[in-house]
Amino acid sequence: MTTTIEYDVVVIGAGPVGENVADRVVRGGLTAAVVERELVGGECSYWACMPTKALLRSASVLRAARQVPGAREAVTGDLDVPAVLGRRDSFASHWKDDGQVSWLESAGIALHRGQGRIASARVVEVTGADGVTTRLAARHAVVVATGSSALLPDVPGLRDAAPWTSREAASAGSVPRRLAIIGGGVVAAEMATAFSALGSSVTVLARDGVLPSVEPFAGELVTESLRAAGVSVRVGAEAVSVHRDDSGTVDITTADGGRVEADEVLVAIGRTPNTRDIGLESIGLAPGAWLAVDDTLRVVGAGEWLYAAGDVNRRVLLTHQGKYQARAVGDVIVARAKGQEVQDGRWGRHAATADERAVPQVIFTDPEIASVGLTAAAAEAAGLRTRVVDYDLGAVAGSSLHADGYRGHARMIVDEDRKVIVGFTLAGPDVAELIHAATIAVVGEVPLDRLWHAVPAYPTVSEVWLRLLETYGR
Repeated sequence: MTTTIEYDVVVIGAGPVGENVADRVVRGGLTAAVVERELVGGECSYWACMPTKALLRSASVLRAARQVPGAREAVTGDLDVPAVLGRRDSFASHWKDDGQVSWLESAGIALHRGQGRIASARVVEVTGADGVTTRLAARHAVVVATGSSALLPDVPGLRDAAPWTSREAASAGSVPRRLAIIGGGVVAAEMATAFSALGSSVTVLARDGVLPSVEPFAGELVTESLRAAGVSVRVGAEAVSVHRDDSGTVDITTADGGRVEADEVLVAIGRTPNTRDIGLESIGLAPGAWLAVDDTLRVVGAGEWLYAAGDVNRRVLLTHQGKYQARAVGDVIVARAKGQEVQDGRWGRHAATADERAVPQVIFTDPEIASVGLTAAAAEAAGLRTRVVDYDLGAVAGSSLHADGYRGHARMIVDEDRKVIVGFTLAGPDVAELIHAATIAVVGEVPLDRLWHAVPAYPTVSEVWLRLLETYGR
């Protein structure tokens, strides 16, 4: 006999997005349950954001110290690899979710472990590890927040070669002597940075270049830095076959006839939605597909009860943006359940407007890349009449104090018709913490005339704001 339990809202997926949806719902006075087949806390907590940045941080600190006289002389050794991996393990909670489960309990959110599948409108069936099925009935809404997984291309021999994905790279128990990376995006660039610093001989096969979606100057700076660190970056190289021999060596053949030998191969070419086994076929949707949503993140073509937040809707595949969507989803479900006004206009409480043109991102390479809004190319493609303003970040007084030989660049994209910033990119050491000021300027659509009154403290790297405005002209 199948047990049925009722909640106001059922969330499939207990990663950061699902947790935040449930939390907003409960804070709004409704009941909520989350369904999770793996670890509560999701990809970000155990195989992405936190452990990967922990892998990168130690090397970043060491580089920073070596760029400042006085500190440089105090550095007498190299990275302690076991200590780096140990710190990474602690940030991944040693791949145990006790703390996250405890938080759910304290927040009043019910947890059901197992594979969740939509059985019919507002009904989710959860099959546990013991094979027992529990039926969860949602009075108001079901939210899909199952995230995404690494995409493996159909390259002959690749799957049989037991490749790493972002998960294996983030949780590796040891550092391979030779690491080949297929791809040139964020995961590829960050893991090339991390494993090179940890002692691997790294080869990057970047068919479309390194970080092709960012401003070209930023990708070029990272490529130069990787090569200076000893990484072999092969721009335009495409893997066409992969083979792991009996000794464990991976042999990769490229389209131009080249070969790469490695001890491990990391595939980092994109993501695929975790929607293949969640019962979409029961409501007329295609299993394994991305879920299209409206402005309030309700799934198109699935009735008014189904929502999708985070990676699965393909709007923005970033944890912080998924959590932003989660807040909007949780609040709009509460509003609709209570018959309150839905504020779904531009920048309304229940609309994820920032997904369109105000997405912040930090790439933790050397140098770091921090951006928000549109690139110059994206602004042009959107039909905006823009002016691109560039400045040498290394020429700012605060940068010269921050590190000897500081190299970096800043770009501001101005919508000339409205005289507001629509895009901002920084590339340089430790620029991550600078991007939120630009995010506020973009979201707030602050006129350039008003920005002249936002005086940056001296001497800080933030003085680049004044230099960009001076370059633009008053």
